[in-house]
Amino acid sequence: MQEEEGVVEELAEDITEVVTEDIWGTILDVLNWGLHLGDGEKKVHITVGLLLLVTVSFLGTTFLLKWIRKISTRKMNEPDKQKFVTFFQFVRYLVYIIVVFSVMSFAGINVTPFLASFAALLVGVGLAMQEIFQDIIGGILNIVDKSLLVGDIIEIDGKVGQVTEINLRTTRMITRDDRVLVIPNHMFIRNTLLNYTQNHKMIRESVGVGVAYGSDTALVKKLLLESLKVENRVLANPAPFVAFEEFADSSLNFSVYFFIEEGFAAPGIKSAIRFEIDRLFRENDVTIPFPQRDVHMIPQD
Repeated sequence: MQEEEGVVEELAEDITEVVTEDIWGTILDVLNWGLHLGDGEKKVHITVGLLLLVTVSFLGTTFLLKWIRKISTRKMNEPDKQKFVTFFQFVRYLVYIIVVFSVMSFAGINVTPFLASFAALLVGVGLAMQEIFQDIIGGILNIVDKSLLVGDIIEIDGKVGQVTEINLRTTRMITRDDRVLVIPNHMFIRNTLLNYTQNHKMIRESVGVGVAYGSDTALVKKLLLESLKVENRVLANPAPFVAFEEFADSSLNFSVYFFIEEGFAAPGIKSAIRFEIDRLFRENDVTIPFPQRDVHMIPQD
């Protein structure tokens, strides 16, 4: 009985091995079915297995890119996430191109001429569109490091405005004269950017004025602080203060410093304060002098 059982087990193993070899042989035959062009080292194989490899490579790449994008954008707000997705399209196309060339090389196709042509094309495109690429890089940096946000009041290239929209290639801001300024993002890489509201919305402003020599400086200080009451947008805390700036050639120069939250409205606020300073000085006989010069005439014999 034991000998018969041993014979049966050996027979079963032999049958299993034969069936397995037949199955694998059939699978390999199916995978190798296709076109085999050329001879020797230049032979190109376009088979079912290659097509399956291409499909699996693209599916795997797509899944991997989606996972990377999800990890990269999980802490971003919705506007920044949309901008990053736009940039990620370029990355995805580049990865797909690499996958295509890899599969072509695996199939026996000489990809060196394609790579050389592609490299030359990229050099030409890069030279022609280098500013566009710089704009895109600048947009990515703005998204990543948040050096610029919608609503910020900035000064760049001598122009002051409030940021209304940040795109991958350009940033839009509205100036104080209600004009829309479209700024290429590479400007933020090359130029110094002054952000008035990066730390917080509150900013400090000042209004300067000169008074005649001999004026009551204590009265001047009192009137300057009183002039701020005309504007309810001037904050009480931090408290405004007056600085005696200098003894100038024709005047005693003072500045009144104050804090506001509406930095974009600063010119209008400062204008209203200047009108009020002029009114208070007139009522209290404080003189704003003209430039004065002493001219000495030397007679000649």
